[in-house]
Amino acid sequence: MADASRVVLGLGGCIDYELKLTAAVLEHLAAVHGIRAAELTSPALVTSERDLVVSILGYVARGGGGEHFVAAAPALETFARRFPHRTTLGGTSVRAGVMMSRLGVPSTLHLVSVNDTVRRLLPPDGEYITSGAEDSFHPHLIVQYDRGLRIRTGDLDITAPFPNRLIYVNDPANGAMVLTEDLGDRLSKADVFLISGFNAMRSPEQIDQRMAELRSHMRQLPPGAVTYFEDAAYHEPAFSRRVRDALIDKIDVYGLNEDELQAYLGHPVDLLSAREVADALTAVRALIPAPTLVLHTKYWAAALGDRAGQYADALDTGTLMAATRYCYGDDFTDENVQHLRRQPRRSESVSLAAALRRSMGDGTRCVPGFALDVEDPTTVGLGDTFVGGFLAELAREEQP
Repeated sequence: MADASRVVLGLGGCIDYELKLTAAVLEHLAAVHGIRAAELTSPALVTSERDLVVSILGYVARGGGGEHFVAAAPALETFARRFPHRTTLGGTSVRAGVMMSRLGVPSTLHLVSVNDTVRRLLPPDGEYITSGAEDSFHPHLIVQYDRGLRIRTGDLDITAPFPNRLIYVNDPANGAMVLTEDLGDRLSKADVFLISGFNAMRSPEQIDQRMAELRSHMRQLPPGAVTYFEDAAYHEPAFSRRVRDALIDKIDVYGLNEDELQAYLGHPVDLLSAREVADALTAVRALIPAPTLVLHTKYWAAALGDRAGQYADALDTGTLMAATRYCYGDDFTDENVQHLRRQPRRSESVSLAAALRRSMGDGTRCVPGFALDVEDPTTVGLGDTFVGGFLAELAREEQP
C-alpha cells in the first residue's frame, strides 16, 4: 500500500452544506425582502439572510463565483433549510485528498477541527492530524446554480449566463488556522505539500504569526519536495498579498482560478482570446513571481515558468478529473473517467493552447478542456478536484 506520509495536504477543512438554487425559492425570498435590481452588488458585509440573498442574486446575474465571510452564522443555517441539501467534506485540501484517494494516492491531512461527520467521511486509506482541542461544527454554505437560472419578481429579471458556485462562511476554527506542533515532523517525510486555507483568516496579527510558524515547519521539508500553494477568494482581500509575500520564496507551484486571476487584474478576461489570455498571464506572472504559475479555468489549464513542461501530465490529469466531477459529481466510476478521457477537447481551447505556445514559447504549457454539454453539472469543488488530480500525478512521478 502507498505511504500516506509522502503527501501532506493542509491546512484546514470543513463541513459543507451543498445546495442547488431554484428560481421559485429565490423569487419568494426576493419578494419577501423587497430586493430591487439596483441593489445587486456584493454587500460589504453579510449580516442577515437578506444580505445573503442580495449577494447571491448579484453573482447569478453575472454568472460569477466567489467566497465570503458571513457575520451572522444563523443566516447560513436558515438559508440552507430552505433547500434540499447534502452534507459533504469541504476545503481545498480535503477535497483534493478525497480525489487523490480515488486515484490510489493516500495522503495525510492537516485539519483545524473535526467531528463525527468528518471522521465518517474522510478517505479510509489516509491519515489526519488536527490542531482542534475538541470537536466543533461550523458548516460552510456552498451554493450551486445552473446556466439559464432565471429570477423574475418585482423589477428583477436576471438570467445566469454560466453555471457557477458560491461559498459563504462563518468558521472560527478556519479563521484562526492553528497549526499542529508536529507539522514539521510530518513534512520531514513529504514529497508533496499543499498549502491552502488561509483565505478565511481575519486577523493580520494572527496571519503574521501563522506565516512565521509555517515557515519554521517548512524548514524540515526534504530537498526536492514540491510545495503547491492554491489561492482562494480572501474574506479580507488585503490579506491575499500579505500571505503571498510571506510564503512566495517557499512555493514551487502557485495555483489559482479565473475568478482570482480577474480579481488580481481588476478587469474581465476573455478566456478564449489568445491575445487577452497572453496579456493576462504575463501580468499575473509579474504579480506572482513563483517558479511555476498554474492557472485552471473552465476552458483550459496552463502552467508558466521554466519548469512548465514538467507539469504537462499533471495539468492533464487535473483537467480530466475536474471534468469528471463536473459531469458525474462525487459518484463517478473508473469507467466514467476512461470514457471522458476519450472525448474530444473543446475546439476553441485547442486553438488557444496552440496560439499560446506560439506566442509565449516553451515556458508555457496549456491543456485544453473537454467539450462538455451537461444538463445538470456539478460546479462545487472543481478547482479542488483539479488540484487533487494535479498532485496525484506529481506524487506518482515522485515515487521511488
